[in-house]
Amino acid sequence: MMNKQTYNLAFVFPGQGSQSVGMLTDLAANFPEVRQVFERASDALGKDLWFIATQATEAELNQTHNTQPVMLAVGVAVWEVWCKESPVRPAWMAGHSLGEYTALVCSGALSFEDGIKLVTERGRLMQEAVPADIGAMAAILGLEDHLVVKVCADVAGDEVVSAVNFNSPGQVVIAGNAAAVERAMIAAKEKGAKRAIPIAVSVPSHCALMKPAAEKLNDYLQKTTINTPQMTLIHNVDVASHSAPEVIRNALKEQLYKPVRWVDTIRFMHDQGVTCFVECGPGKVLVGLNKRIIKDAEHLAIYDTQTLNKAVEQLI
Repeated sequence: MMNKQTYNLAFVFPGQGSQSVGMLTDLAANFPEVRQVFERASDALGKDLWFIATQATEAELNQTHNTQPVMLAVGVAVWEVWCKESPVRPAWMAGHSLGEYTALVCSGALSFEDGIKLVTERGRLMQEAVPADIGAMAAILGLEDHLVVKVCADVAGDEVVSAVNFNSPGQVVIAGNAAAVERAMIAAKEKGAKRAIPIAVSVPSHCALMKPAAEKLNDYLQKTTINTPQMTLIHNVDVASHSAPEVIRNALKEQLYKPVRWVDTIRFMHDQGVTCFVECGPGKVLVGLNKRIIKDAEHLAIYDTQTLNKAVEQLI
């Protein structure tokens, strides 16, 4: 069975916030590849990631040094099952925040073991950079992007708060010092935001508070072998594809303290001819965002046997 790369098809991978205890149990019951991927990840790290994904407490799963390798393993496991069940391959890939590492593994740019170790280190460095309760994140709903950016600039003072995830039209996530995020939430509502919702995370990702972590992560990136991706992979920081390992390393370093430009990423791929976006992960968080970004494309998610079969049937 010959693999065929489909130009109008993109596979996308979610980041932190998509996880839930018990994820992928249905897929694992039907496809041994799922457990095999988790066994490789567990061997690489010396801890049982399948237990953390399926039986640990929610609090344990949500600790970023656990979440990051688990989510990478989830995305890769779904991809491995897809590759076994279908000859269709996407010409495009992207990942939301942490999901960019999953895309790099699935596109052949990073080995799975290197990817697992790298995101574990990323999680540890992020947690170390900002002690618990110092940072915060919040979702601002129903306010235009430029107004969210302005609100953050107006209330920051000598602290950090900035727009860090441009997720979909009318949904922007902000991050920074907890008090500054609180001020920005109040100011955003005064400017007309429909809602401002705190996000339960242990670190304020993609803001200037992560610069120290990014510098340390860069040391690990320099020691990690990176190859040219086999698909066109669009990066979060500059909405561009790169083939040179050094440029990819720099994009990953900057990604830690610069915004995730998800709306621009999906629109760019659509402008290049992508008409179908497939999410590989534990659910359909990105499908929800992507439908709001591009209404006239096909949006699928693969996270269990039923959704896998549907995708295989539709993408022939």
